[in-house]
Amino acid sequence: MASTVTSSKSSRPGYGQLLRTRGAWTFLLPGFAARQPFAMLTISIVLLVQHTTGSYGAAGAAAAVTGVSMALFAPWTGRLADRFGQRAVLLPGVLVHTLAGLTLTALALADAPLWAVFAAAVPTGASVPQIGPMVRARWGVKLQGSPLMTTAAAFESVTDELTFVVGPLLATALCTAVDPAAGLVTEAALTLVGGLLFAAQKSTQPVVGADGHARAEHAFALRVPGVRVLAVAFLGIGSVFGGMQVSLAAFTESIGEPGLNGVLYGTFAAGNMLSGIACGAVAWKAAPQRRLVVGYGALALAAAGLWAAHSVLLLTGLGLLVGMCVAPALITGYTLVESLVPAGARTEAFTWLTGAVALGQAGAVTVAGQLEDRFWGGAGFLVPLGGTALALVTLVALRSRLDARPRSRTVARGVGHRAPVTVD
Repeated sequence: MASTVTSSKSSRPGYGQLLRTRGAWTFLLPGFAARQPFAMLTISIVLLVQHTTGSYGAAGAAAAVTGVSMALFAPWTGRLADRFGQRAVLLPGVLVHTLAGLTLTALALADAPLWAVFAAAVPTGASVPQIGPMVRARWGVKLQGSPLMTTAAAFESVTDELTFVVGPLLATALCTAVDPAAGLVTEAALTLVGGLLFAAQKSTQPVVGADGHARAEHAFALRVPGVRVLAVAFLGIGSVFGGMQVSLAAFTESIGEPGLNGVLYGTFAAGNMLSGIACGAVAWKAAPQRRLVVGYGALALAAAGLWAAHSVLLLTGLGLLVGMCVAPALITGYTLVESLVPAGARTEAFTWLTGAVALGQAGAVTVAGQLEDRFWGGAGFLVPLGGTALALVTLVALRSRLDARPRSRTVARGVGHRAPVTVD
């Protein structure tokens, strides 16, 4: 028996059709506002702590503590949201994050011991609202079984990239033109306001089931073999982000043009955005499992050439190519969650993947920095090569785990309180 879906499967999926989904704008606009602070957090901490301590090492360590804390606690936030509802998690979460961020700011400005700043960085990272995964979970409710799921995944990927273009620029401008603490204070304020506005959209959040079947779906998302494979793939993608950040900065400084760092990384991000837009506009016929393996192979191949690039022009082209290969892998991975994971555990699954990217990025920044310091200029580019190569081997070896196994599931007929239909 086929489930009823809000959009027709015969029509070509596209952004126009996606954005006409009933109720989508009620969570998209506040969701964009609420996820903006996330992109401001790391750079705001770095700029504030560097100003108060005079040490980039201390600033980077404080930001790393925040990132690792977020990566470790994000899946538990997602699990609680699946179990008790997004609103129940968001309301206390944004309050804790706001207070923790302001405490970190006050400690840094008061020249408190570095261990105290690190201690405040832990709850600041742990309480970061997982708005992106929550928005993706809401799309999953709206589009269950629809070909528009790939378009929604692409749309969210582009939104994430736009956030990470605007957020750091805003934070840097505030910290340099207003006050070193302005970035972190603004981040805390935007988190509070945006998070509360997003939490207020109760009608579009996934419904927490009250029956026994729904409770049975509250299993750990990481117990799904396919989610573990995807987490490894996303760790590799995180190694690309982290390795590119450090290595591009080292390269531009080595040639005496540090200002080019923003241009080179912006080109990389632009490639990511453009390919993400294209992915959402294509009506794919190939299975997502196959697309992921092929796309990830292209990413590993593109990353393999970075370490040999010794000119700005060549590195610009390779950076654009690597960026164009990142988005398809991210989008396909997020799309696979819809078929692999029961609805009652999807928010947690999405947070495992975003946490894997953050963890891979944190590790890559550390390793790439050590390679740049200890070996030749450009050695940090070996990190994206190694990370994606290892992840590709894992994907190829365990690709069968990305196939969704048939299972009975309950699919709601539309939106509201109509009776569910069991789909075998």
